[in-house]
This record gives sequence, structure tokens and C-alpha cells, in this order.
Amino acid sequence: MRRPGRRSAGARAPLLLTVPALLAVAFLMLPLVGILVRTSWGELGDHLTAEATTEALRLSLLVSLWALGLSLLLGVPLAWLLARVPFPGKASLRSLVLLPMVLPPTVGGVALLLAFGRRGLLGPWLEDTFGVTLPFHTSGAVLAATFVAMPFLVISLEGALGGLRPRYEETAASLGASPVRVFLTVTLPMVAPGLIAGAALTWARALGEFGATITFAGNLPGTTQTLPLQVYLLLQDSPEAATSVSLLLLAIAMIVLIALRGRWTGAPGDHRNPVRRSVPDRSDGTDEAADAYGAGNGVNGHGAGGTEEAPRTPKTPAPSEPWPLHADITGFTHLTLDAPGSTTIAVVGPNGAGKTTLLRALLGLTPRAHAVLRLGDSDVTALPPHRRGVAWVPQDGALFPHLSALANTAYGLRAHGVPRAEARREAQGWLDRLGVGHLAHRKPAQLSGGQAQRVALARALAARPRLLLLDEPLAALDQTTRARVRHTLRGHLADFGGVCLIVTHDPVEAVSLADRVLVLEDGRALQDEPPAEVTRHPRSPWVARMLGRNAWPGTATADGLALEGGGHLVVAEPLPAGTDALAVIAPEAVSVHRERPTGSPRNVWPGTVREITSGGSRLRLLITSAEAPDLVAEITPGAAAELGIADGSTVWTSVKATEATVVPL
Repeated sequence: MRRPGRRSAGARAPLLLTVPALLAVAFLMLPLVGILVRTSWGELGDHLTAEATTEALRLSLLVSLWALGLSLLLGVPLAWLLARVPFPGKASLRSLVLLPMVLPPTVGGVALLLAFGRRGLLGPWLEDTFGVTLPFHTSGAVLAATFVAMPFLVISLEGALGGLRPRYEETAASLGASPVRVFLTVTLPMVAPGLIAGAALTWARALGEFGATITFAGNLPGTTQTLPLQVYLLLQDSPEAATSVSLLLLAIAMIVLIALRGRWTGAPGDHRNPVRRSVPDRSDGTDEAADAYGAGNGVNGHGAGGTEEAPRTPKTPAPSEPWPLHADITGFTHLTLDAPGSTTIAVVGPNGAGKTTLLRALLGLTPRAHAVLRLGDSDVTALPPHRRGVAWVPQDGALFPHLSALANTAYGLRAHGVPRAEARREAQGWLDRLGVGHLAHRKPAQLSGGQAQRVALARALAARPRLLLLDEPLAALDQTTRARVRHTLRGHLADFGGVCLIVTHDPVEAVSLADRVLVLEDGRALQDEPPAEVTRHPRSPWVARMLGRNAWPGTATADGLALEGGGHLVVAEPLPAGTDALAVIAPEAVSVHRERPTGSPRNVWPGTVREITSGGSRLRLLITSAEAPDLVAEITPGAAAELGIADGSTVWTSVKATEATVVPL
């Protein structure tokens, strides 16, 4: 046990690194200390209020603010392009954007002069056409400051955009928001810290620009003579005044950097989310279970220490207009879907089977697959995602963190042009129906997992979609909460007039929520049948194992199945010889013995118990054998004790021919 107050061995910095680091700090600090020491504090006020200095300050503020405005106007779209759009030559363009940061300022000024001067590439045309002369004019100083400062905004904002998951923007598009609306209402608010940091650095850099300005725009008092140029002149005539003005610029720069607190440099710490009061996302279900049946029970209040308030009990919404679905998907996922309105389809399959690709193809968000999509009488194939009427709920919900639960739910309605007051009323109704209406004022960070999932579902349903796509909507919930939310979800899907596709790995969800189960493997449909049929006759080893059954692929013989891993299985109803097939055996149909059994079983194998797990009131045994594939059996704890079953025990297993179901693959 480590004693209190004692530093660990790894906490001491190596001397070999500490000394150079301290020297670096001293090297950076001494020039700044020199300014502080040499400043004439008694004359500081007079120096800073001199007419030439105040005029230069006014001009510096004017130039830097115009440079900031131009940088925002041009740099924000450029940062988005670099962060979001793949295109040839992207790396070269990024290098070009960053070039002014490493280019000597005077060289930048020469480049600007050769481009926009009276004898430059564009200068004569600008003068003849618009009467604009940039050199030796305030606009030239603005142009020079923008040239050297805008890269700071681009690099900062591109980093913020690169860290923003596209899922938020894609979800907003699925709710009906146009690309411009998504950018203004989702992207920019979510990258606001990076944008603010970049804007502050851009302004500070523009305020301190010297080399490019004096080379391109000259040093004309009242026209292009900014504070840095004023310092340059004062050094020749009044060094004390130059030191005072330098101190002013130093103070401004330090204020900007201290205000940023390392945001633009990627310093450790979560600077994107300020300290806030939040509700922990419990995995034991206590928070979600407390309000899962709707807050009609009044179990959740408005916050810590707040007064509990039970929301009104909403009326059940009338069933919406039916929207049948027809889709032909080609590409990696290749299948045809036809379903009448008010149909729920569970999409299952192993990882990489094409489930997410199917959803994204229906949304029009992936080049891996293309969907010819018809909803009702409308062919939406050629429409962009925000005009398809296809709403998507990702696995994590993708609630917009800067909006409250109510604003999140109203987002799709507002995107479709519904007036604000009406959208908020309808959104509140959907939140009430899903039992989270009393949480309307909370931000997503203040919601638990179950609450956030229901808000995400309310948001999708409120957007009035024709097709609803749910990607493992209950995966993040504990078992108790999942059962209650599943009950709520089933009731609301019954009133939904469109088709709903639910990607899931939970057999209970597939059976209880879906009218059909679509089984995918390698992008192809292996099975598309009612849940009961898929449960009785799964045609995929993965689905059979998901349902808790033994699944043995093989080739049909006259009396059974020749197994792929070796061995033979006798069945009561064999398929035609040579058929590729799958044998499905329920764990409870496997008998376990300590001695070789006698009597009716046709299939008997010796084996060894390799693993024992508890499944409710029964034990599941994993038994390996040299004569058959691995087998899972279920027995009661009492039977295990009577037989003396333990890990490593040698046993015999038997399966009756009538207990093995064989389905063609």
C-alpha cells in the first residue's frame, strides 16, 4: 500500500529532460521579461494615449476585425472542405493553406504585390474594372493580414471538424434538414470551441501582422500604419514609447492565449464539454427503470433537489398514413425488400453481413450500395437524404448535445417548416408518449442511457418519416430497462404507418418486435420469414447460435447429415442426399450421461465438459468430442450434482433423431 503523500517512482522527471526544458522556458521568458523591465511605467499612459499611437491602434483594430471577417467568410467553408470532402490533391491543398504560416512575412508581402499590385496578375484588372487599388491602401493592409492569419482559423476548425463524428450530421439529414441547415444548426454549434479558438488566434495574428503589411501596403500614417508598424518607427525616435506599445501588444496576445487555455493546441482535458450537472448513465437500470413506464408515476424530477412532477398522460396517437416499401439494393448488400405499411422487420446477421450498409443505402449515405427505393407511390431514389422521408436512429442515438431534449425532438419538424410553437407542442407530445416528457428541458448529457434512447426515438417519429431505421436501439440498456423500453417501443411501432427496420443481435427483440426477420450474410438475404419460422428453422449457423441452439452445417445423406467437422448425425426426416444443410439441435434436447447410454438414441458421442455457465435456473455445458462438433447441453443444477458434473468431466451425450431439425442452406 502506498503511503499518503508519497510520490510514486515514476513521478520524478529525469534530470536529463528537466534541465533543457527549464532552459527553454528561460529562453522564451527572458525577452518578455526584458519588455517588462525596460518599460517606463511612469510614462506608460502618455505613450499609449499619444495621437499617433491611438490612430495606429484604431487602424489595427479595423484591419484585424476585417481580416477576421474575411477569414470566417472564406476559411470556414475551406476548413469544412478539407475535413469532410475527399478529393484528389487534398494533401497538396492543405499544404498550400498552411504555407503562409511558415512563409517569411516579407516574402508573403512580395507575393501579394506580384498578384494584386498595379503590375501584378490581378492588379491592373481590379483597377480598370472596379477602380480598386490595393497597395498603399487600408484594404491592402486587410488583405495582407488575412493572408497570414486565415490559416490559423482553417487549421483549428479543420481539427474540430475532423473530431466531429459525421453521424450527427447524417442523423440531422435523415430528419429532413438540408445540408446548409445541418451545417448551421448542428455542425457549427458542435465545433464552436474550435471555431472560437481559431477566430481568436486569427484576430490576434492579424493584429500583430507586420512584414506582409509593410511590404505590400506600405507604412502610411492613418492609412496602413498599424500598431506593429508604429513600434518599428518608434524604435528609431523614441525607444521608451516603442517598449510601451510593445507591452500593449504583448498583453493583448497573452489575454487571447490565456482565454483559450490550450484549446487550439489539443491540451489534455475535455475542453469541449464545460463542467455541467449531469445524470450518470447507470448500467444497473435504476434510473431508466424508474421512469420506463412513462413519468405518469412521477418518479423523476426536474433535477437534483427539484420538485418531482408527473407529466400529463397523453392520448394514444392515431395510426399514421400507411407507406409500403419496395427497395432493390445492389452493391455489397444485394437484395430486394417488399413490405406493406406498418410492418416491422428485424435485420440480423454476423458482423460484416451488411446490416449497416443496408440502412445507409436506404438513407442514400454510402457508395458501397445503391438502393432503388419506393415509399408508397413515391420513387425517392434520386432524392438527397434530407428529402427521402427516411429517419434514422443510430445505436447511440446521436442526440445533438447543444440542444435540449425538446429542441432535439422538434428538430425534424422545424426542418420541414413547421412553426416553432407548433413544433415544440408536437415534440412535447411525442416525449410524453415515450415517458420522458418531464425531461424536455434537459440536455443529452443530463439524460441516462434509457432516457436518451427514448428521446432519440421520439425525435425520429416526430419527424413524420415514411421509413424508420433503428440501429440496435436497445443495445446500450440493461436487461430490466430493455424489457420495459421494448414494451413501450412495440406499442408505438404498432401505430407507425411506415415500414420499420431494426438491426439487432438480440433474439428477444427480433421475436417480440418484428413481423419478419431478415437474415443477412455476406450482403445477401439467407432468410426473410416470420420470427416463429426463423426460430423453428434457422438457415444460418449464426442465427441458430444467436437463438441459443447448436448449429452444425454439413451435407445430407440417406439417413441424416455428414458433418463438416467430421462425424455423422442421424435425423428422422432427412433431406435429399447431397443437399447442403444445417442441423439445429436445442440444448435442452441433448442428454448427458456419465456412462454410455442404451436404448433409443440414434446419436451418441463421448465428450469432455470444457465449460459450465449458469443460465437462469439451468446450467449450460460446453462439451467437446473427437467424434462430433462442439455441443451445448442444458441440465438442471440438481442433475449436475447427481451426475457429479464438473469442468473436465468425461461424459456421454445423446440426441434423439426426432430432436434434430435439418434445413437446407
